[in-house]
Amino acid sequence: MSSAHSPTSPTRRTGLIVLSAFALVVGFLLAVPQRGFATEPNPSPSVHTPAIAKPVPGKRTSTGAPANTDPVTYHGGPVQDAPQVYVVWWGSQWSSGNNDPKKELFLQAYFLDSLYGAGDNWSTSATQYCSGIPTGSKDCSHAATFVGHPNSSPRVGQWDDESAAAPQSPTQGDIAAEAVKAAQYFGASGTNVQIIIDTPPGVVPSGFKTQYCAWHSVTSLPDNSQITYTNFPYIPDAGATCGAGSVPVGSTGVNADNEGVTIVGGHEYAETLTDPGAWSGWTDDTQNGETADKCAWTNMGIVTLNSNRYAVQPLWSNNANSGSGGCVKYYNSAASQG
Repeated sequence: MSSAHSPTSPTRRTGLIVLSAFALVVGFLLAVPQRGFATEPNPSPSVHTPAIAKPVPGKRTSTGAPANTDPVTYHGGPVQDAPQVYVVWWGSQWSSGNNDPKKELFLQAYFLDSLYGAGDNWSTSATQYCSGIPTGSKDCSHAATFVGHPNSSPRVGQWDDESAAAPQSPTQGDIAAEAVKAAQYFGASGTNVQIIIDTPPGVVPSGFKTQYCAWHSVTSLPDNSQITYTNFPYIPDAGATCGAGSVPVGSTGVNADNEGVTIVGGHEYAETLTDPGAWSGWTDDTQNGETADKCAWTNMGIVTLNSNRYAVQPLWSNNANSGSGGCVKYYNSAASQG
């Protein structure tokens, strides 16, 4: 997974390979690492911690309602109307030994590549939310910009950055710096960008497994534009704490050991659509939760997305239950709930 290619301009996309599901199947896992950047993170980046919290042992439920049924409301910031996901495999550890024992990278790619078009009615829950309306609004009847639902895979870039080892316990600043480096490599910036920083097995970002499973935040590029990025540790390392074995007994079609990859990954993807600015989009004023926080660890199950089956959690919908709100695993314009 390493590369001997020479550095290129940070504004160019040279060496960027967008991997299809077929390419993953045949093992075409090459993306050119960029070397030699020296960038600094935002000195005090806003962080959403925890975006998906560690469940209390013995308290996780496979069915049930969220802690409260207050709607999410709009707080004046942007939403993602054309989401673009860039995935970064951070650290030379990815190429040593049994570097992905639970096949997280494959599953993550397949999952992201399934979040598009008519075959996905799970992430469509986010499309009821918008920007350009008065702060405090609960619906989007007069919206300027709605959350977008892609017509093809939202995963538009992949980078295997093995220019150095990832720190054994990276801080938020370390992860933000890698996100800035990745944004420069891809030539990506703006509200619609999501950069996912995948850390290798055995690397434990500060707080992982004890305080959170993953989180998303924003940081600034040198030109003062902002990007949204996700700290995505090696989720199977956390076992049941971060989702392994969460789907009710009797469900089929997924590997229990890595169910958390799509439960947690879907959580972060959906929240970044509706709140890319981290607390400036759609949140619940009472419990300060985003659309996935309100339904975390409840009624988890299997959904079929473009003919592939994945473990997911439901997402909060203000429109569900005739406008009284609720957690939904599938959604359409008629506010279907399941």
